[in-house]
Amino acid sequence: MQHDVVDAQISPEGQLEILAKSEVAKLLDTSQGGLYNVFRNCSLAVLNCGNVIDDGKELLERYRSFDISIIQRERGIKLDVKGAPARAFVDGKMIKGIHEHLFAVLRDVIYMSDEISGSSKFNLTTTEGVTDFVFHMLRNADVLHPMTNPNLVVCWGGHSISRDEYDYSKDVGYELGLRSLDICTGCGPGAMKGPMKGAAISHSKQRVTTGRYIGLSEPGIIAAESPNPIVNSLVILPDIEKRLEAFVRLGHGIVVFPGGAGTAEEILYILGILLHPQNAGVPFPLIFTGPAGSAEYFKQIDHFIGATLGEEAQQRYKIIVDDPVQVAREMQAGIKQVREFRKEKSDAYYFNWLLRIDHEFQMPFVPTHDNMRNLHLHKNQPNHKLAANLRRAFSGIVAGNVKEQGIRAIEQHGCFEIHGDKDIMNPMDGLLASFVAQHRMKLPGTQYHPCYRIVS
Repeated sequence: MQHDVVDAQISPEGQLEILAKSEVAKLLDTSQGGLYNVFRNCSLAVLNCGNVIDDGKELLERYRSFDISIIQRERGIKLDVKGAPARAFVDGKMIKGIHEHLFAVLRDVIYMSDEISGSSKFNLTTTEGVTDFVFHMLRNADVLHPMTNPNLVVCWGGHSISRDEYDYSKDVGYELGLRSLDICTGCGPGAMKGPMKGAAISHSKQRVTTGRYIGLSEPGIIAAESPNPIVNSLVILPDIEKRLEAFVRLGHGIVVFPGGAGTAEEILYILGILLHPQNAGVPFPLIFTGPAGSAEYFKQIDHFIGATLGEEAQQRYKIIVDDPVQVAREMQAGIKQVREFRKEKSDAYYFNWLLRIDHEFQMPFVPTHDNMRNLHLHKNQPNHKLAANLRRAFSGIVAGNVKEQGIRAIEQHGCFEIHGDKDIMNPMDGLLASFVAQHRMKLPGTQYHPCYRIVS
C-alpha cells in the first residue's frame, strides 16, 4: 500500500536555532553508537501523528524512505525532511504542534547524548545520580515551573481503549480542567489524549491561558504512541525507567484509566515506590477510574494486586467508577494534602525530591529472553521489590507487543517465558488473558499474537 509523503525544509522557532558542528556530526552519525537512528525514528514517530498504528517495526517499514538531516547555515539551522507522512502537513505547511514536537525531539536527543555519553556530571549507577539526571532533563525542557502551586495531574491508561472509555477519559479531563488542574500523560492516543482534550475545553471556559499539557515519552515507545498535537510540552527521556521517574517526580497525583500491559507496568511502578517503608507517610493521590463498563476491569486489577502485593498495596489507591466529578474532587483534595506536606517539609512543589525511589526501579531493564526467564517472581522478598520485578515482566510484554527491538526478538527467538510462584503466575496469567480478550494489547482491528508464555 502506498502512503502519501511530503518533502520539506523546517526552521526552528526560538529554540535550538544554532547547533555546534560536533552536535550536528553526532546527529548525522549513522554508526552503531551514533545518534542518527534514534533521531530519525523519534522524528518519524512525531510526524506520524494521527495515523493509527502501534507497531514500531511496521512504522519504520512503512516509511522506509523517510530521511531527516540538518542544514547548517550561518543564520542557524534547518531540518531537511524527506518522505515524511503527509498528514503532518496542511496545504504543504507542517502543523504547528507537530513542528514544536520535532524540535523537542532534536533538543532532547542532543541533551541525552551530551549528558549521558559525553559528560561525567551524572553518576547513573547511583539513585541520586539518576534522579539528578531526570531533574536536569525536565529543567532543560522547561517543564519545571517554580513559584506555582501544585496542580499537575498525571493520567495513565491504554492507547487501545473503547470509544466509551475514551469519552470517559475526556470527561474526567474536563472536570480536572474546570478546577484549573493541568494534565501530564504518556502523550499518545486513547487515554493519553482524552484527558488533554477534555481539559483544553474546560481551560478555555475558565479562561485558563497557561494550561499545560505535558507529554513524556521515550525512544522505544514513541513510534507506538505518537505524540498527540494537544501536547504543548513534549519531553523524550532516554528509557522507560527515567520516563516513569519523571512522571512521579513531576506530577502531584495520578489518575489511572483502563489499559493493557503498559498500564499494569505503570501501576506496579507507582505501587512499588509507595510501598517502600521510607514513603509510608508521603501523600500521593492515586485513583483508578473508568466508565460503568470498566468496573470488571478494575475488579481484575484489584484482585491481581491483592493476590500478589497484598492489602497494604490496595490501601494506596481508590477505585471510582463512572463518576468524573468525584474523581476531580478527590484529586483536588489529595493535591491540597500534597501541597501542605511539601510546605511542611520544605520540598519543592515542582519536583518531588523527598520520594524514595530505589535503584532497582531506575536501572534500565532490557527485555531479552534470558532476562525475562530469570525474573525473580517469588514471594520471598519485600513487597516493593516484588512490585519492581512484576513491573519488569509487564515491561517486557510491552516491548514484545509494540517496540521494534522487542518485536524482532520475538520473531527470531519465539515467545518470552515468564517463570515464578504459582500464586503469582496464576493471577498474572488471568490478568493478561483478560487484556487479550478485551482487545487491550493492540489497536482495534489488528490481530494480537501473544509474545509471552506463563510457566509456573
